[in-house]
Amino acid sequence: MLPEHTGLAQMWAEADAISRSVAILLLVMSITSWYLIVGRLLRALMRRRDRQAVDRFWSAAQLAEGLDRLVATGSESNFNRLATVAASAAAHYDQHRADTLASRMERGEFLTRAMRQSIAISTARIESGLTVLASIGSTAPFIGLFGTVWGIYQALLKISATGSATLDKVAGPVGEALIMTAAGLFVAIPAVIAYNASVRANRLELAALDAFAHDLHAYLTTGARVQAQRPTKPAEAA
Repeated sequence: MLPEHTGLAQMWAEADAISRSVAILLLVMSITSWYLIVGRLLRALMRRRDRQAVDRFWSAAQLAEGLDRLVATGSESNFNRLATVAASAAAHYDQHRADTLASRMERGEFLTRAMRQSIAISTARIESGLTVLASIGSTAPFIGLFGTVWGIYQALLKISATGSATLDKVAGPVGEALIMTAAGLFVAIPAVIAYNASVRANRLELAALDAFAHDLHAYLTTGARVQAQRPTKPAEAA
């Protein structure tokens, strides 16, 4: 059987304001971290849907049909937002180029400016929460360590006040204080893993978005999508 002075409930009852504040802070950080992690997992499922929607977009016979297929994926899709902005910019240029400053720039330049703004918004949206995950992953171990140091300090004060330093009197309070270090690691490790995975996933998503923007820009300016060509072999010397 465990001694009466052990256990999380007993630890919480005997903790002071600082120890409780550290525990609450770690709990809030853990909830925030897992909220962001779940959001990243849902975004990973959306990426597969977006890739399929882009394939359906390019298989459409007309631009309007392709846009409808992208809209079917949801308004929160970055690819849908980019295609809608690009199509709207192209229509706006054709309709108002004689009445606005847009008449002084080429169609491709006007589309590039509009699409760049859309990509910038999507980039900020994709990378949202990464700073929080990085901050939690880097600070949670030290917050837990601070809670451990403070808990051991309070335990030693109590032991010195009672004048008893036997093993059964020391092991319980010190062991309970070490729980703070474990809690800090429990909060930090998932946050660090999620941050590293998110950085890689965001890089791939932004690369796919840039490729889609390149093809879309080429289509709206030339009427044809850029097709990858195999490099030609150099002619053999006679």
